[in-house]
Amino acid sequence: MNTVRLIWNCLLVSDFLSDMWEDLCQIKIFFSKESRCITARIIRVHWRFFLSLPEDSVTDNIELAYYIGLCYSKLEHFDDALLYLEQVVTVGTDSDRVLQCRYLLALIYVKSGRKKLATFELNKLIETGYKTASVYASLAYLAWQDDQVDLCLDYYKKALEVDEENPTALNGMGYVLASENRDLTKALSYCKKALSIEPNSPACLDSVGWVYLKLGLVNDAMKYLTQAHEILPDNEEINEHIRMAQEV
Repeated sequence: MNTVRLIWNCLLVSDFLSDMWEDLCQIKIFFSKESRCITARIIRVHWRFFLSLPEDSVTDNIELAYYIGLCYSKLEHFDDALLYLEQVVTVGTDSDRVLQCRYLLALIYVKSGRKKLATFELNKLIETGYKTASVYASLAYLAWQDDQVDLCLDYYKKALEVDEENPTALNGMGYVLASENRDLTKALSYCKKALSIEPNSPACLDSVGWVYLKLGLVNDAMKYLTQAHEILPDNEEINEHIRMAQEV
């Protein structure tokens, strides 16, 4: 194992990036500031290492672009990340890495508001057979942003057909159903199942509270919204839901 691989494995990158992907795919994007700062400090050390490698390093350029792109992504330097990730997608020969980088490109496009590019990358993944719950959930999020409610729900349904325990799809499905006042009982079931999988997720806590608010059960709503607020006190959406509950 060369030095680059050894350093990168020490980062446990799959765990770090899976956390980011899950956050980006939520209907409501939440991200722990404390954990982000800790992770960013670790990533920066290794990012500087990759950038400092000489041109005659044993690591080929595409492999290096892959690692640097992932570091920039985790640091949320998205424009810099795009430069490197696009190299991997364009000329990379490792199919798994190409798929991973294409998906990460889509999430960066979502994060930066470039919805058409995000949709293009996600559809390319579908075309190649990469039909994961995360990809469908990301497409659902984009459809929701475009007010295509039925298409959004259809994508969440497909995500749950692939993985019925996917918390992002469960939470998204429940939240959208509640927001549209469609089958609130089922919406609560979806959101509670998501919360059982991710009990400390402020997104899931907020969604359960949101459904209870839609059901007119204000005390139950405040219980969950307050818990979400304790985790993310400055989140505008959580605070808006609390304000709505207090006005009932």
